[in-house]
Amino acid sequence: MLKTPIGRLRLIAILEAISFLVLLGIAMPLKYWAGIENAVKYVGWAHGVLFLLFCAALLYAMQTTTLRFWKAALVFVAALLPFGPFFVDHKLKDEELAGAK
Repeated sequence: MLKTPIGRLRLIAILEAISFLVLLGIAMPLKYWAGIENAVKYVGWAHGVLFLLFCAALLYAMQTTTLRFWKAALVFVAALLPFGPFFVDHKLKDEELAGAK
Protein backbone atom coordinates (compact mmCIF):
# COMPACT_ATOMS: atom_id res chain seq x y z
CA MET A 1 0.00 0.00 0.00
CA LEU A 2 2.83 2.44 0.72
CA LYS A 3 4.65 1.76 -2.55
CA THR A 4 2.45 3.98 -4.72
CA PRO A 5 1.30 7.61 -4.32
CA ILE A 6 -2.34 6.50 -4.34
CA GLY A 7 -1.60 3.81 -1.77
CA ARG A 8 -0.06 6.42 0.51
CA LEU A 9 -3.06 8.68 -0.13
CA ARG A 10 -5.43 5.86 0.84
CA LEU A 11 -3.57 5.22 4.09
CA ILE A 12 -3.45 8.89 5.06
CA ALA A 13 -7.13 9.29 4.13
CA ILE A 14 -8.13 6.42 6.42
CA LEU A 15 -6.01 7.77 9.28
CA GLU A 16 -7.48 11.24 8.77
CA ALA A 17 -11.01 9.81 8.76
CA ILE A 18 -10.35 7.93 11.99
CA SER A 19 -8.96 11.07 13.63
CA PHE A 20 -12.07 12.98 12.49
CA LEU A 21 -14.35 10.37 14.03
CA VAL A 22 -12.34 10.38 17.27
CA LEU A 23 -12.57 14.17 17.34
CA LEU A 24 -16.32 14.19 16.80
CA GLY A 25 -17.25 11.08 18.76
CA ILE A 26 -14.87 11.13 21.71
CA ALA A 27 -13.04 14.44 22.12
CA MET A 28 -16.03 16.72 21.59
CA PRO A 29 -18.24 14.88 24.11
CA LEU A 30 -15.35 14.89 26.59
CA LYS A 31 -15.06 18.65 26.16
CA TYR A 32 -18.72 19.50 26.50
CA TRP A 33 -19.98 16.81 28.86
CA ALA A 34 -16.94 16.17 31.06
CA GLY A 35 -15.22 19.56 30.82
CA ILE A 36 -11.95 18.10 29.49
CA GLU A 37 -10.90 20.75 27.00
CA ASN A 38 -7.46 19.26 26.30
CA ALA A 39 -9.07 16.32 24.51
CA VAL A 40 -10.21 18.57 21.69
CA LYS A 41 -6.93 20.47 21.71
CA TYR A 42 -4.70 17.44 21.15
CA VAL A 43 -7.00 15.37 18.96
CA GLY A 44 -7.78 18.51 16.95
CA TRP A 45 -4.08 19.14 16.38
CA ALA A 46 -3.54 15.55 15.27
CA HIS A 47 -6.52 15.74 12.95
CA GLY A 48 -5.31 19.05 11.51
CA VAL A 49 -1.85 17.67 10.78
CA LEU A 50 -3.34 14.54 9.19
CA PHE A 51 -5.67 16.68 7.07
CA LEU A 52 -2.73 18.73 5.79
CA LEU A 53 -0.82 15.52 5.01
CA PHE A 54 -3.92 14.26 3.22
CA CYS A 55 -4.09 17.42 1.09
CA ALA A 56 -0.38 17.14 0.23
CA ALA A 57 -0.74 13.44 -0.63
CA LEU A 58 -3.76 14.19 -2.82
CA LEU A 59 -1.88 16.88 -4.73
CA TYR A 60 1.13 14.61 -5.13
CA ALA A 61 -1.06 11.77 -6.39
CA MET A 62 -2.69 14.10 -8.91
CA GLN A 63 0.71 15.20 -10.22
CA THR A 64 2.36 11.81 -10.42
CA THR A 65 -0.48 9.48 -11.44
CA THR A 66 -3.46 9.45 -13.76
CA LEU A 67 -5.82 10.58 -10.99
CA ARG A 68 -8.22 12.98 -12.69
CA PHE A 69 -9.35 16.30 -11.24
CA TRP A 70 -12.98 15.27 -10.71
CA LYS A 71 -12.07 12.07 -8.89
CA ALA A 72 -9.60 14.02 -6.74
CA ALA A 73 -12.33 16.58 -6.04
CA LEU A 74 -14.66 13.76 -4.96
CA VAL A 75 -11.97 12.39 -2.64
CA PHE A 76 -11.40 15.86 -1.16
CA VAL A 77 -15.11 16.50 -0.55
CA ALA A 78 -15.43 13.04 0.99
CA ALA A 79 -12.67 13.96 3.45
CA LEU A 80 -14.89 16.74 4.75
CA LEU A 81 -17.59 14.23 5.74
CA PRO A 82 -17.20 11.98 8.79
CA PHE A 83 -17.43 8.62 6.97
CA GLY A 84 -16.62 9.90 3.48
CA PRO A 85 -13.09 8.51 3.06
CA PHE A 86 -14.31 5.01 3.88
CA PHE A 87 -16.86 5.22 1.04
CA VAL A 88 -14.45 6.49 -1.62
CA ASP A 89 -11.57 4.20 -0.65
CA HIS A 90 -12.70 1.57 -3.16
CA LYS A 91 -12.54 4.17 -5.96
CA LEU A 92 -8.97 4.97 -4.97
CA LYS A 93 -8.14 1.28 -4.77
CA ASP A 94 -9.49 0.79 -8.30
CA GLU A 95 -7.41 3.77 -9.46
CA GLU A 96 -4.32 2.30 -7.78
CA LEU A 97 -4.86 -1.08 -9.44
CA ALA A 98 -5.43 0.56 -12.83
CA GLY A 99 -2.18 2.48 -12.44
CA ALA A 100 -0.28 -0.69 -11.58
CA LYS A 101 -1.28 -2.35 -14.88
